[in-house]
Amino acid sequence: MIQTTVKQILMRNLNLCGQAEEMTMSSPLLGAIPELDSMAVVSIITALEEDFAFTIDYDEISADNFKTLGSLISFVEKKLHG
Repeated sequence: MIQTTVKQILMRNLNLCGQAEEMTMSSPLLGAIPELDSMAVVSIITALEEDFAFTIDYDEISADNFKTLGSLISFVEKKLHG
């Protein structure tokens, strides 16, 4: 399931120690999680590309995609379904 994989990526890359499992679609990400800095965003993008086997172009990277867990999952779904 996409939601589970995205949560695992967040846990792995942000060292959230299980916090991601409690996140809902409306849980804020960017600006709410101190570990989510610019370097972490790059790590998450790389993990998304590897785990879901797609490529994210530079012009697709937006703060809006990292606003909430739901917005990040929606972005991944759009990438997977064209």
